[in-house]
Amino acid sequence: MPSKRPTISDIARTAGVSIGAVSYALNNRPGVSDDTRRRILDIAERLGWAPSSVARSLTAGQTNAIGLVVDRPARVLGIEPYFMQLISGIQEALSGGPTSLLLQVTDNADAELATYRQWWAEHRVDGVLLVDLRIEDPRTELVRELGLPAVVLGEPSGTDSVPRVWTDDQVAIVDVVKYLAKLGHRRITRIAGPSEFLHTRTRSRAFSETAESLGLEQAHVVTADYSDESGARMTRRALTSDEPPSALVFDNDVMAVAALGVTQELGLSVPEDISLIAWDDSTLCELVRPALSAVRRPIAERGATAIRMLTDIIAGESPHDARTSDPELIPRASTGPAPKH
Repeated sequence: MPSKRPTISDIARTAGVSIGAVSYALNNRPGVSDDTRRRILDIAERLGWAPSSVARSLTAGQTNAIGLVVDRPARVLGIEPYFMQLISGIQEALSGGPTSLLLQVTDNADAELATYRQWWAEHRVDGVLLVDLRIEDPRTELVRELGLPAVVLGEPSGTDSVPRVWTDDQVAIVDVVKYLAKLGHRRITRIAGPSEFLHTRTRSRAFSETAESLGLEQAHVVTADYSDESGARMTRRALTSDEPPSALVFDNDVMAVAALGVTQELGLSVPEDISLIAWDDSTLCELVRPALSAVRRPIAERGATAIRMLTDIIAGESPHDARTSDPELIPRASTGPAPKH
């Protein structure tokens, strides 16, 4: 059986003093002599006593918890490295402190909204992080109405006052399209994430505008759902069309890895027949063969920055937006010159 957690009563009994005297000593309040205080503190340390986080939270009026709801299919979430990198940054920022992360996975937008309402009503969290911001997203209005401190991981908006941590995705999209154009690619298809996400719209718009500025008339955007199945399906559809692209740009690494299997199925070579670029560089991109060219974003930095901002807001500081370092295109073996035919 696990050993019982030592209490103030245990310390008092061992020291031969009252519970009140122990409380005075542990809270550094007057009421006991210096010798008694030192003896009580020594006994507390020897017994392995630590203050109850619940009791401290009640006293401070805080829960010492930050909430994160991810509205993605659990199967997709389980294989996508992005969220593991994000949570790694969050945990790094929380490490050594009293605050923990409360993670919830939901299967639709209404369930996510209900979770925020329940958390706030039950005093489960001190604040929340909002991810995958949608066009006309109701969550920002909800947290404002609730008075729930929040930080969005997404681009700035002039329509609400929720502070944001953002990465300039347009910089990366421009670099990707220019890079492929320099290699001679004129037919490029971007296999994007869900169209309702704000970052999907931002990236797709930058893709189309850059392609137009470079005179690439066969640059197209199609949407998928980040899963390997949808990535494979859209890749197969693009590569078996009447005018297949010579390069594919994906909105995550999982879809790009799935595309490699489709190219083998169709008897195509990468990068001789088709070039592939993934979004959000990960170990997956380096382990497959050929290794995938990818856009590397500061995902862990985003998570850590968001936690620091939210902690400051909870402490009463004024909210503000923060921009991370820029993403970077990492060329690897999956990209090469456009085929001559």
